[in-house]
Amino acid sequence: MHTFLGKVGELILKGSNIHDFEKLLVSNTRTYLKGSKAQIKLFGGRLYIDCEDEEAERVQFALDHLLGITGWAEARVCEKNIEAIKDAVMEEAKLCVANGATSFKIEAKRGDKSFPLDSYGICREAAAPVFDSNMMKVDVHNPDCVITVEVRERVFVYGLSKKGRRGLPVGCSGKGLLLLSGGLDSPVAGYRMMRRGMKVECAYFHSYPYTSEQAQQKVEKLAEILAGYGLVTHLNIIPFTDVQMRIKERAPQAFTTLMLRVCMMKCANMISERIGADCLITGESLGQVASQTIQNLTVTESFAEKPLLRPLIGVDKEEIIATAVEIGTYETSILPYEDCCVLFSPRHPILHAEVESASEIYNSLEVDELIKEAFEKREIKKFEA
Repeated sequence: MHTFLGKVGELILKGSNIHDFEKLLVSNTRTYLKGSKAQIKLFGGRLYIDCEDEEAERVQFALDHLLGITGWAEARVCEKNIEAIKDAVMEEAKLCVANGATSFKIEAKRGDKSFPLDSYGICREAAAPVFDSNMMKVDVHNPDCVITVEVRERVFVYGLSKKGRRGLPVGCSGKGLLLLSGGLDSPVAGYRMMRRGMKVECAYFHSYPYTSEQAQQKVEKLAEILAGYGLVTHLNIIPFTDVQMRIKERAPQAFTTLMLRVCMMKCANMISERIGADCLITGESLGQVASQTIQNLTVTESFAEKPLLRPLIGVDKEEIIATAVEIGTYETSILPYEDCCVLFSPRHPILHAEVESASEIYNSLEVDELIKEAFEKREIKKFEA
């Protein structure tokens, strides 16, 4: 039997509705472990999962991807007496040493106030065997490892904990439609909104044969990775070749990228209405490229019929890359298959467009019917964790 313990994050700051968030966190955990015999409980700010050996790897995947916990660990469960605790701490210390630790400290949490020792007493007694064996030195300020003892209805001892994915459980903050390209930014933007509890559906604009099948497969892989955090997502693949060719034929060259973004917004409005999304999400970052000056962002947003969220608006590229590496989208995003925005970029794009002039250019394209046709021809693919 394996026992895993997850530390609940900002949910503990909620008020009278905290139980709604806790129920959702447990429900999301059950979704990851659908069909499993694992036992899942949440109380006292801790998520507990008991499972058999053959399901341990699956539980670890779930805890690695579950949004709403600050950390998790596989814990030793022992009898509720100090001798059993000392034995468990010693075994945990051996694991820490095997992973290169040379210093340690003990932290204790006594949820069961009937236990005869207080937290300080538990720390003192539990640390003694490790210290006396010269296995590691004590360092209460900057230890290589922290061995935690939690005395609750059972006693849990753990030392090798992993960082969790902070935020809110997916499903507590509505639904958003992510404009997903094959680049670095949009998957990170989608992940950030998932961390705030939002369900995320995706839309990808494909311009075959100007963009290859590999480019579409790349985006499908990104949607699959995001589904690992959001439990499930649907990818709307919109054939945008005719729209893009109309833009190339009729729009001033400097405005082609901006007009493409505007047409994407118009189509995204239709999709969001169909799926019941509360907002649109993009990976735009202020000043990163020509279409993302404050003036051009204003133009793009003026065509959105629902709130347009830009979670990366003040984030630089290094931060975006770091998050992409963390969530596993980086290697896919850097594959050399370009999206339609890159292939039709003008040499000298407009930097400071105005809403009025952009609207006039858009109207001159007479592209509404083509956008509607693209929307109706979209292909939808489902991805689950």
